[in-house]
Amino acid sequence: MTAFTFDHIHLFTRDPEATAKFYADMFGAEIVRTMQGGKPRLDLKLGGGDIFILDVSGDPKAGAGPSHPHQGLDHFGLSVKDIDKVCAELKAKGARFTRGPETIRPGIRIAFIEGPEGVSIEILERGPHIM
Repeated sequence: MTAFTFDHIHLFTRDPEATAKFYADMFGAEIVRTMQGGKPRLDLKLGGGDIFILDVSGDPKAGAGPSHPHQGLDHFGLSVKDIDKVCAELKAKGARFTRGPETIRPGIRIAFIEGPEGVSIEILERGPHIM
C-alpha cells in the first residue's frame, strides 16, 4: 500500500492575525511569516505539523464564516511519492476527485478527493523534480 504522510491542515479565517495569536498563545505554535506570489502568508508550526491559514475576509462567499461541520477547516493534506500513480490507485478504489492531479507551481503537485461528510482531502507531492 502507498505510504501516506500527514502534511498539513488548512484553516479559513476572517482574521488571520487573531487566529495565529490564538494558536501561539494557547498551544505554543510558532508563527511563520513568508511571502507567496508577492503576497504575505501566515502559517503555523504546531506539534511537528503545519497549519496553513487562508484569509477569507475579502471573499463575499465566506459570509459570516464557515458553518458546521467545517467550522474553519478547509482540508487536510497527505503527502505521497508518485502522485499520479497514487491518484490512479485511488480512482480504482472509487475515490471521488474534486480537483487534479495538477501542478500548481514548480515543486508541488496536488489533487483533492472528497471524503465522508464532504471533508476535503488533499493529496500532494513536493519536490524539485515537479515542473
